[in-house]
Amino acid sequence: MKYNKKFLFLFVFLIYVSSYVNYAKAQDKPVFSLKGSLTAAQNPKFDEVTVHLLNASDKKLIKLEYSTPDGAFVFEKIPEGSYLLVIQSMNFVKYESPVISLDKDLALSPINLQVTSKSLKEVSVTATKPFVQQLFDKTVINVSSSISAVGNTALEVLAKAPGITIDQNDNISMRGKQGVLVMIDGKQVPMSGQDLANMLKNMQATQIEKIDLVTNPSAKYDAAGNAGIIDIRLKKGTNVGTNANVTMSFGQGKYAKTNPSVNFNHRTKVANVFGSYNYGFNQNFNKLDILRDFYSPTNQLLGSNNYNNYFKFQFDNHNARVGSDFYVNKNIVVGFSANGSYNKGEISTDSHANSFNGQSQSTGTFNTVGTNTPSRSNNSLNLNYRHTIDTTGKELSADFDYARFASNETQQNLTNYLNTGGTQAKAPYQLLGNLGGVLSIKSFKVDYQQQIKSLNTKIELGVKSSWVTSDNDVQFYDQSNGGAVLDVAKSNHFIYDENINAAYLNANRSWKKFSLQLGLRLENTNANGLQVTDKSTFDRNYTQLFPSGYVGYKFTENSDLGLSLSKRINRPSYRQLNPFKVFLDPLTYSTGNPYLKPELSNSFELTHTYKQRYITKLGYSKTTDNILTVLSPDEQPNSVIQTNRNLAEFDYYNLSFGFPVSVGKWLTSTTNALTYYGKYKGNLANTDLDASRVSFNLNSNNVIKFNPTTTAEITGTYQSRSFYGPLDIKANWGLTLGLQKQLLDKKASLRLSVSDVFYTQKVDAYTLLNGYGEQFYQSRDSRVATLSFSYRFGRSQVASSKRTGAADEEKRRAG
Repeated sequence: MKYNKKFLFLFVFLIYVSSYVNYAKAQDKPVFSLKGSLTAAQNPKFDEVTVHLLNASDKKLIKLEYSTPDGAFVFEKIPEGSYLLVIQSMNFVKYESPVISLDKDLALSPINLQVTSKSLKEVSVTATKPFVQQLFDKTVINVSSSISAVGNTALEVLAKAPGITIDQNDNISMRGKQGVLVMIDGKQVPMSGQDLANMLKNMQATQIEKIDLVTNPSAKYDAAGNAGIIDIRLKKGTNVGTNANVTMSFGQGKYAKTNPSVNFNHRTKVANVFGSYNYGFNQNFNKLDILRDFYSPTNQLLGSNNYNNYFKFQFDNHNARVGSDFYVNKNIVVGFSANGSYNKGEISTDSHANSFNGQSQSTGTFNTVGTNTPSRSNNSLNLNYRHTIDTTGKELSADFDYARFASNETQQNLTNYLNTGGTQAKAPYQLLGNLGGVLSIKSFKVDYQQQIKSLNTKIELGVKSSWVTSDNDVQFYDQSNGGAVLDVAKSNHFIYDENINAAYLNANRSWKKFSLQLGLRLENTNANGLQVTDKSTFDRNYTQLFPSGYVGYKFTENSDLGLSLSKRINRPSYRQLNPFKVFLDPLTYSTGNPYLKPELSNSFELTHTYKQRYITKLGYSKTTDNILTVLSPDEQPNSVIQTNRNLAEFDYYNLSFGFPVSVGKWLTSTTNALTYYGKYKGNLANTDLDASRVSFNLNSNNVIKFNPTTTAEITGTYQSRSFYGPLDIKANWGLTLGLQKQLLDKKASLRLSVSDVFYTQKVDAYTLLNGYGEQFYQSRDSRVATLSFSYRFGRSQVASSKRTGAADEEKRRAG
C-alpha cells in the first residue's frame, strides 16, 4: 500500500502545483491574431460552421473556433509559423486553404464556401471512415465503421487486419513476427500467449472505436514489443449533450453466439461522463488432427501417435466501463476511468489417439475426455491529469494505473487405455487440476512537451515506473483410485515480481523540406521468480538504452520520403517463465522456461507517401535470442513437451503497399499487400535450424454504396505459405461479406454479415526437428452469419450555437 499512497500524493501534488503555473509566461513569446470571414451564395447563416487551424507541416490540430452567424472568425494568440485552415459544415463543401505564413497580425480575404445540395436542420457527422486506413506512421483499423466487425470479438477483428496472423495457439504475429505489444487506450496489457488471447476473446467489437498498428514506435512508447504495437482504442463519446447507442446481435455458425451492448455519453460545459456495458455469449469449437512421428538418432521411425481432438467452448462474458473527464478550467482536465470484466466458461475435450510402433503397427489406443471450467475477472482503474500550460505548446500530463487480473480454473480429465483388441490395457487415469492465479500491476507516468521557438524544435520527455506481481498456484490430484492424492511432480506454486523504471527524451524539428526526430529511452528492469514448492529462485536485473529516430524529406507537395529506426525488447511473460506443467493428455504437456532471455531487435523502415494516399514501406530488422514456442520430444517415450526457447537470431525483410481506390461515389476500396522474408538461424531443441522463405499477405476491404442508406462490404484476406521457426504453415485465405441498411433517419442500422464464407480459414502445418516430426490440421467455427440491430439515442453532434464554456475551450487548447 505504500506505493499507492506515494502515487496518489504525487498525483494530487502535480495537480496542485501545475494549477499555479504562470500563464503569463506565454505573453513573452511573439503571438499574433488571424481573422477571416465567410461568404456563400444566397447569404446563408454560418452559425453551424467550424474552423480548424492546423499546423502546415503535419496537419496537427492547433485550435478550433466557430464562426459567428454572419461568417466572422478569429484566432487569438497564435505563435509565428505556417498554418492551414480547414472549414467544415454539413451545409457547405469542405474547404482547405493554401499554406498561411503567420508572422504578424493577419486579416484574410473573404473565403467563399460552396453550398451543398441539401441543407440539414442539425449538423450530423455521417461520413464513414474506411475499415483500413494506411497512415504515414501506422495502420488504423476503424472497427466502429465496419459492417462485418459487429458480433465479432477483438481477436476476430485482429485476424482480418492487414499483416496480422493468429496461429493455432492464438499467438499474434504482426508482419510474420511474434513479440507484439498489445495496449488498450495507450496502456500496456501485461499478458501474452493464451492469457492475452482469452482477454481479447472476451472483448467485443462493439466496445472498440479503432485499432492502431504501429510498426516502428518512437521513444515515447514502452520499449517492449519488438514486432510492433497494437493499440486498441475503446469508444468514448465527445458530443455535447446526452447520447446512447444500443446494439443487439445474434450469430449462427455451428453454434450460436449473441452480443447485446449499450454505450452512453453525457457531456456538459464542466464534465464528460461515459460508460458502456457488453454481454457476450459465445460457443465455439476447435477440431485438431495431429500425426506425431518419433525417430532414433539414425533417423529410424520409433513410433507414432495419431490424434483426433475436438474441443467445445462456451463462455459468458460481462464487460463494463465507466469514466469521466472534469474541466477544472480552460487549461486543466482531470479524469478517471474504470474497467471491469468477468467471464465464466466451460470447455469440453475429447481426444482420441491411436499409437503405432516403428513398423507402423497399432499398439493400442487411449482416449481422454475432460471438462475445464475457467473463470476470470479483470479490473483496472486509471486516474489522469492534463494541463495545457500555454498556447505555445507546453503541456504536462500524468497517469496512475492499477489493474488486477484474477483467474481460477478446474480441470477434470479421464483417460482410458485400450489394447488392439479393444479391451482395457491398464487402469484408467483420472487427473484433477486446480489452477489459480492473480496478476496485479501498478504504474505511474508523467509526460511533458514544449515547443522551443528559437530552435523551431518540439521536445517531449517523461518518466514511468511499473510494478507487476504474479502469483500462480497449481495443484494436481491423482483420482485414479477413488481418492485425491496430491501429485507433487505436477503441482507447483510460482511467484514472479517485476519492476521497470523508464525515462525518455524525444526532440523533433521541421525545415521547409526536411523533418527530423531523435529519441532515447532508458529502461531499468528488475525481476525475480520463486518456486515455492522447491524454494528455487531466479533474478534478472539489467539496464538498457533504446534509441529511435526519424528523418523525412518532402520532394513535392505530393511526395515525401522518411526513414525510421528503433531498438526494442521483448521480455518473457510471467507465464513463459513459470515452470509449472499443464497437461493436455498423458503424452502432451506445456511448461514455462525460467531460463528464457529477453529478445532484442534493431529495426529500420523506409516509407514513401504519394498524395497522402499511396504508401510504400521497406523494412529490415534483426532479432537476437528470438523467443519461439516449440513442440519437441520429452524424456518419456512418444511424449511431447511444448515450451518457449531462445533462437540465436532472426532476420526479417519486408515490403508493403497500400492502395486506396475510389470509383465515383459508389465504391471505396483499400488494399494492403505485404511481402516479407524471414530467416531463422540457430540451434533449437537439438536441431541446427536454418529456415527461410519469401511470403506475402494480402488484405482487401471494399465498400459498395448502393444509395445513401444502403452499403455492402466485401473483405478478403490471403496468407501465403510461411515459416514460424521450424513450423512450416501452408497458405490459407478467407472472404467475409456484409450488408448494412440505415433506418429511422439514420439513427438505426440493420447489419447482416457472413464471415469466412467458403470455410477456408483453416491451418495446415508441419514441423520437423531431430527425433520428432508433426503434422496438424485445425479448423474452428469461423463461418458465422451475424444479424445485428443498433439504435442511437440523443444528440449526434456538437451544439450549433457557439459556446465559450470549459468544454469547448478544451477542444480549442493547443494540440
